[in-house]
Amino acid sequence: MAKAVQKFRKILIANRGEIALRVIRTCRELHIPSVAVYSEADRDSLHVKMADEAYCIGPAPSAQSYLNVPALLSAAEVACADAIHPGYGFLSENADFIEKCQAHEICFIGPDPEAVRRMGNKAEAKKTMRQAKVNVIPGSKDVIRDDEAALALAQEMGYPVIIKASAGGGGRGMRVAHHNHELPALMATARQESQAAFGNSDIYIEKYIAEPKHVELQIMADRHGNVVYMGERDCSIQRRHQKLIEEAPCAMVDEKLRHKMGEVAVKAAKAVKYVGAGTVEFLLDKNGEFYFMEMNTRLQVEHCVTEMVTGIDLVREQILVALGEPLSFRQKDIHIQGHAIEMRINAEDPKRNFMPCPGTITLWHPPGGPGVRIDSHAYAGYKVPPNYDSMIGKLIVWGADRAQAIARAERALHEFIVDGVKTVIPFHQAVMNNAFYRNGTFSTNFIARRMNLTELEDTTTHGAQT
Repeated sequence: MAKAVQKFRKILIANRGEIALRVIRTCRELHIPSVAVYSEADRDSLHVKMADEAYCIGPAPSAQSYLNVPALLSAAEVACADAIHPGYGFLSENADFIEKCQAHEICFIGPDPEAVRRMGNKAEAKKTMRQAKVNVIPGSKDVIRDDEAALALAQEMGYPVIIKASAGGGGRGMRVAHHNHELPALMATARQESQAAFGNSDIYIEKYIAEPKHVELQIMADRHGNVVYMGERDCSIQRRHQKLIEEAPCAMVDEKLRHKMGEVAVKAAKAVKYVGAGTVEFLLDKNGEFYFMEMNTRLQVEHCVTEMVTGIDLVREQILVALGEPLSFRQKDIHIQGHAIEMRINAEDPKRNFMPCPGTITLWHPPGGPGVRIDSHAYAGYKVPPNYDSMIGKLIVWGADRAQAIARAERALHEFIVDGVKTVIPFHQAVMNNAFYRNGTFSTNFIARRMNLTELEDTTTHGAQT
């Protein structure tokens, strides 16, 4: 007879939109009541309607709502929630928030604060990986606070160099400098953007590697010493260093390279006694050499493609690990089946440099059929607020191989109807039809080198328009 698993009384999701809805769904399968929080701008969001309870935590600006720690902890106490799932973004990689949860005897569903400090902070992560003898991208060994030191290091490494926010991700606080004269101004901009997005202005710089693939390894670890890698994802299709399309597995990674990268990812996690779901990110160059870039100490937007090719519910595993359970699988149990592609559906105009297009969705008809999954909080009548990230959903497809996955993506995009706001659906259609994408040889500069956004079909409202 199977051992009964203990449960949390309630789980509060300290996030919004589709990721909040994603966690709510797994909570329901585990028969754990869910608690949503929302800003005044998100009052009509689907995650508010689907949760067992919901509490308003402040006005639209994220600093006054989703980043408002006292409001979040108050909501948890009022709801009698004994666990918080952070989703991604916002406070998901904030060690101080984790410690405050612990002080209030609320379980943070994620890693311990020390692991977040060492790996969630990108500069500290690189230092940790150097100590663990992991190959890292050349760059500053710590946070850069002095422009003169940055200029000297950039001269030594050679341009171009990339500036990154130490405390965050998602492309925020990231800039590429090609010359001495532009570096100080770009660093100032990066600091301002990082402070606004993460409440931390620390930055670092590293050598910019030309035409790499952005390949990341999903890992999962428990409190019993088990760490498993679950295959890789190719996240090279990006705009402004923010991912638009992710797929698993990577077309350019064979089993030998997968194993090699996976072992490094496990080594990275063990170096900081990591617990929970995490992602170790690498840049893979043309010669098959890979360099540690950073570790995301949380669930990723693109976790869905790993779920599709492994059959494992990562959110469920996160919750069980947080309860002290051992992983429900071992490395030998992980088998990559088929191919999955995720396309972020953003309310943006790709013909105008992906300018956000908030507004009211007047018609929402997502695709269906074999191998199609939609993760979204949108619906007809939903108002896309201008205050947050412009992603309104994710279209994920699975096929027996990459060719079938692309064919299903084309079919699903054609079926996807969204009226009222512009979306990136025409962009995704163009990518799926692009020869460089189809043969898998694309790199992180794909959009700049292989796409002419001005020539996209002006479908304006939805993918099915002809």
